[in-house]
Amino acid sequence: MTRLFARIALGLLAFGLWPTSTAPYEPPGTAAWPANTVDGLATPDPVTASPAEVAAFFAAVSPETAAGLAREHPGVVGNLDGVPLALRYEANERSAGLPGRQLLAYDPRGDGRIAEVVGDLATAERIAVIVPGVDTTLANFHDGLGGKQQRSPLWQARQVFESAADDELAVIAWLGYDAPENGGIDTISAVRSDRAESGGDSLTRFLDGLAISRPQATVTVIGHSYGSTVAAYAAPAFPTQVTDLVALGSPGMDVDTAADLDTGARVWAGLAGDDPITKVPDLRVLGLGHGEDPADPEFGALALDTSGNAGHDGYFVPGTTALRGITTIIESHRSAA
Repeated sequence: MTRLFARIALGLLAFGLWPTSTAPYEPPGTAAWPANTVDGLATPDPVTASPAEVAAFFAAVSPETAAGLAREHPGVVGNLDGVPLALRYEANERSAGLPGRQLLAYDPRGDGRIAEVVGDLATAERIAVIVPGVDTTLANFHDGLGGKQQRSPLWQARQVFESAADDELAVIAWLGYDAPENGGIDTISAVRSDRAESGGDSLTRFLDGLAISRPQATVTVIGHSYGSTVAAYAAPAFPTQVTDLVALGSPGMDVDTAADLDTGARVWAGLAGDDPITKVPDLRVLGLGHGEDPADPEFGALALDTSGNAGHDGYFVPGTTALRGITTIIESHRSAA
């Protein structure tokens, strides 16, 4: 009966709420970006150029020109997938005023965007990318929502890195999309897929750029909560370097089965028994809801053991079964040599 009421309620709520289009991401400072040529080469459009096109441009211009662009247009260079890693770090350090931080994105507008690296990405053979969920913003990226450290994507990235104890691992906390809100007038965004679709597009570009920078490295994408829905939209276009997709505390991935994700990556799912997400109806009606529970055996994902884990934010707690499972997945791609 509860499921039936939930279905009816979602249907009524969806009535009259039509899907909204989301404009492609435009890095800060795009309007001032040179639109013609630099060093005789056409500059890439910050909104439409592919990471491969961006990478080709920066490989062709002189180091002095590239450094000048980072200095004069840090908002574009720091957030443009395909730009060399060191140059992105330099540009974002200038934008954020945070020396020593390895930032692959920084945009303070609105709720903000940021991507930060733990470890040495320039030499990493294994990379993990954590995609956070609802209510994650630039303001709580470091300390966690409500000051709860377990909700901090950066803290989560550090736990994965430290648990693996692998000097060839780099972990990236990636808030490269506008996460939904869980309060106020925008609460509806958490049960819709608009943010997941646009976030999936941004994640695809980011992973493509990562594959260009570290083509020999394997990549594990870890989606927490709504972040798993974002990752699902990127999954069909994952570069071959992405070997695994892990869904933690997922509200659903907008598909009925793991096979429907149409990805070559292995798909894993874990859900703690007392995670409030267990009470979310497994349905999708008129654009609301995110469908089947990926941790349900019928979904077809590989099972990530979460026994002993507590709540929605406990998957990255040191010593837990889930965190050990995550690091095992990442380390499964360590060379035997």
